[in-house]
Amino acid sequence: MFSVIFPGQGSQIVGMGKEFFEKHEIVKKLFKEADETLEFGISKLILEGPKDDLDLTINTQPAIFLISYSIFQVVKENFNINLNEAKYFAGHSLGEYSALSCAGYLNFAETIKILRVRGNAMQNSMPKGEGSMLAVLGSKIEEVEKILKDNQNNYEAQIANDNSDGQIVVSGKTRDIKIFSEFLKEKKIKNIKLPVSAPFHCNLMSKATEVMTKELQKIKFKPSKNILISNVTAEEISNTEDLKALLINQIESRVRWRESVLYMINKGVSQFIEIGPGKVLSGLVKRINKNVKISSINSQSDIESLNI
Repeated sequence: MFSVIFPGQGSQIVGMGKEFFEKHEIVKKLFKEADETLEFGISKLILEGPKDDLDLTINTQPAIFLISYSIFQVVKENFNINLNEAKYFAGHSLGEYSALSCAGYLNFAETIKILRVRGNAMQNSMPKGEGSMLAVLGSKIEEVEKILKDNQNNYEAQIANDNSDGQIVVSGKTRDIKIFSEFLKEKKIKNIKLPVSAPFHCNLMSKATEVMTKELQKIKFKPSKNILISNVTAEEISNTEDLKALLINQIESRVRWRESVLYMINKGVSQFIEIGPGKVLSGLVKRINKNVKISSINSQSDIESLNI
């Protein structure tokens, strides 16, 4: 049994998807549709850069989705591998939108359009530089939760991503994250400030939640037999109405990636196929469980060697 998983922000590089773009007509069509839908040359930005523009959240989110969706279609249509036989579809943060679109809940144009809105809303949720994110390495979730609770009078921060044992990401105001980081260093706990434009997945994203609440109300999700796993609950999403509410909650909620992977494994999944740029999720899955099979699809040869 396998699950298909889709990466989130941070996996982008200039030139991603270039091989698929050059070799497959379906990808050229999707790139063209993306440019027309967004009324903006996102394909040129992906293929040629500049990197600074690609790294802006407003561009990164639709760009990563475009690559993930394109690869999914190539695997399905040009290689005749039925990824819809997956037990589950799941994605990390913005990757959840790649999952729901590839799973058939939302069409390509609607998804890329809403991700441009989502990226813009998250990027502008608070002035640049006022919020930060910090990766805490080598600690378990319970340890980080206890530190935050015990020191809540000294700084205010929230766990944004529970990625794996040993990789927890915390969000907050820049001054609070700085105090938190110094506290961790005193305790000899390794931490790294992340190069992001805003403090995602915490209550400082409330303006983005307002925007996405309005946007998601306009959307009608289609029914699908494919089962999605929610970042918010780390469990199956049972219906499209729940899906809407969960995508709204996702903006300020913790991404429960470690729990999501464990849930899928406990339900019989023994193989994960990561579709999209980079191998971030493959690395996290490996840290969560060394015994499952992991495949990353970044190139034509990756597809050719894919064994389900």
